[in-house]
Amino acid sequence: MKPVNILLVEDSLDDVILVRAALKKGRVANELFVVHDGDAAMDFILNRGAYADSPRADLVLLDLNLPGKTGQEVLKEIKTTPLLRSIPVIVLTTSTEERDILRAYEEQANAYIAKPLDLDEFFNAIRMFEDFWLTLVRLPAVDTRLTPA
Repeated sequence: MKPVNILLVEDSLDDVILVRAALKKGRVANELFVVHDGDAAMDFILNRGAYADSPRADLVLLDLNLPGKTGQEVLKEIKTTPLLRSIPVIVLTTSTEERDILRAYEEQANAYIAKPLDLDEFFNAIRMFEDFWLTLVRLPAVDTRLTPA
C-alpha cells in the first residue's frame, strides 16, 4: 500500500514534534511534510516556488492560528479551488471556540480536532485520527498537482 502523504501546517515546533512522534508509532505508512505558515501551505499544495517538486498532499492537517495567511484562509482557498477541493482538510488547533468550529465547517473542513493539552490525550487523538483517516477512510487517488503552464 502506498504511503499517505500528510501535509501538516503548524507553526508550533512542539506540536510538530508531537504529531510526528504520534504518527511514527502508528500502524499506517505515511510521509509527513511540514510547513509553518499558510503561505507555504498553499505553495506546497500548488507546487509553487520552493515546493515546485512537492508530492501531492493526500490529506492536510491544518492549524488555524498561523502567521501570514491564516488557517481559515488556507481552508477557504483549498475548498474553493476545484482542483484542490477533494483533498481532505482536518483542522487540528487549540481553539475550542464555537465560532471557530462553525466557521471551519462552513468553509468545508472535513473534520475539526481540538488539540488536547494533556500529552497522553494528544497522542490518543492522533491515534484516533490515524485509525479513521488513514485506515478506515478511502482517500481520493486523483493527482491534484498542477501542471506547469
